[in-house]
Amino acid sequence: MPAPISSVLRRLTHTIREFTIAQRTMAIIGFAVLALGIAALSFWVTRPQLSPLFSGLSGTDANTLVEQLRADGVQYQITGGGGTIMVPEESVYAERLKAAAAGLPSSSTGGYSLLDKMGVTASEFQQNVTYKRAIEGELANTIKAMKGVKTASVQLAIPKDTVFVSEKTDPTASVFIATNNGVTLNDEQVQAIVHLTSSSIDGMKTSDVSVVDAQGLVLSAAGVDVAGSGSKRASDYEERVRSSVQSMLDKVVGPGNATVVVAADVSQNSGQRTAETFTTPDGSPALSESAQNDGTGQTSGSNGSAGILGPDNIAVPSGTSAANPTAGTNTGSAGATSVTKNNAINKVTEQTTIPAGSITRQTVSVAVNKAVSGVNKANLISLVNAAAGIDTTRGDSVAIEIVSFNRAGAADAAKAIAASEAATNADRTAGLIRTALTALAVALPIIIAMFLIFRRFRSRSQEDRELQEMTELAELRAMMSDQTRPIALTGTEPPAALTYTQVPLIEAGDTDRKRAEIDALAGTDPERTAEILRGLMDDRQPA
Repeated sequence: MPAPISSVLRRLTHTIREFTIAQRTMAIIGFAVLALGIAALSFWVTRPQLSPLFSGLSGTDANTLVEQLRADGVQYQITGGGGTIMVPEESVYAERLKAAAAGLPSSSTGGYSLLDKMGVTASEFQQNVTYKRAIEGELANTIKAMKGVKTASVQLAIPKDTVFVSEKTDPTASVFIATNNGVTLNDEQVQAIVHLTSSSIDGMKTSDVSVVDAQGLVLSAAGVDVAGSGSKRASDYEERVRSSVQSMLDKVVGPGNATVVVAADVSQNSGQRTAETFTTPDGSPALSESAQNDGTGQTSGSNGSAGILGPDNIAVPSGTSAANPTAGTNTGSAGATSVTKNNAINKVTEQTTIPAGSITRQTVSVAVNKAVSGVNKANLISLVNAAAGIDTTRGDSVAIEIVSFNRAGAADAAKAIAASEAATNADRTAGLIRTALTALAVALPIIIAMFLIFRRFRSRSQEDRELQEMTELAELRAMMSDQTRPIALTGTEPPAALTYTQVPLIEAGDTDRKRAEIDALAGTDPERTAEILRGLMDDRQPA
């Protein structure tokens, strides 16, 4: 092992040995929490992504598939009340192919696959029932594919064909829906189920479909073209109109200075209306014209040229007289003449389908604060009529009154709102504090343990560094004070014996004694000590 690593390990071991019982306990807790966190993170990262192998399985098929997965050593998870098996994504297709080769899943939930099992000897009754079951199964499987739907069941009531057309009844359907936990179908999804079911059966209307959920709530009742009750449609319409009018008034008279109430009558009946209109074309000739004379010897026809003698032997056209040339008949001795004309007529026939939920009448009531100056009531009526879509022909009306608003409860309402907001903020703050305290309780032992370890390691490193510096300083002083080596002289006589002072080397194990020697050196020769320290510091500076 390299020397730096072994040195660090020795220092760490020595530091841990010098820990107190409390420090060792905190360190063990910190390392345990850190190890658990690393293990949980590794498990979450390396966990395989599971995908559904099959859903809606029966107990027998689920058991067989589980045995197959165990034999293959594939990890699996059973969800959905035992009807759904989850496996890793990389094993989905291989296990599906193997299950299909083994004829799994064997149980059938219906659908057109029922028709494949019919024999040629099936009676007409069996064929009709099987066909109805096939359609019900296909509809149920399609509805179950919708997001949030766990189970679906469709029951069809298809009447038998009869030769009596007047006694023919429409087919009906009932749909049962069970959703996943916490999922609620909205109106658009219910309407999609209703239209999907009604469009699959010949002659079925949307009003012939009923939808019920697992809680026993009627999502769509028979006889109603759209999902929801009439009161809900009326309330939705009233809220939409009220918000439009209120938004307009807030910009005109200011927020809080006007209040709007809308009442709408919604028709629950649906039907058809036929209207015929007859008009006479302008300037068009008659399609046919005929004249008939009841007098003796006269002829009848169209536009005849013969006439009779009038007064003073003046010939006049048939059917007229000199006194009244425009008359259609003549009651004289010649008899009576009648003229028949068939004029052209324009005929328009209109058939209108009246759906349920149409607005038959609505009223809008508006109260404006009297404190607002410059309010023109006529202008407000015009604006409200346009914003609410008022139709006077069906009896719609608008009432606008300028009154003094009662502000007595406004302060209490504002205080209640402020108190509610304060309580909400307090709960949110308390939740944040609890989360922070929990995180701090988990992280604090780790932080304290790491701090103690770092402090102990730093202290130990500083002591070692000081010890090394003192050792080097003592060695330098000993080297500079050592005068035992001979000095070569040029004279013939031997030099006198030189006196020297032997400074023993400082052993590396006694820190106090080393410090005492350094203090003694600094006290006897401070200048030399300062030079040695400066040289030592210069040597330790990085190049």
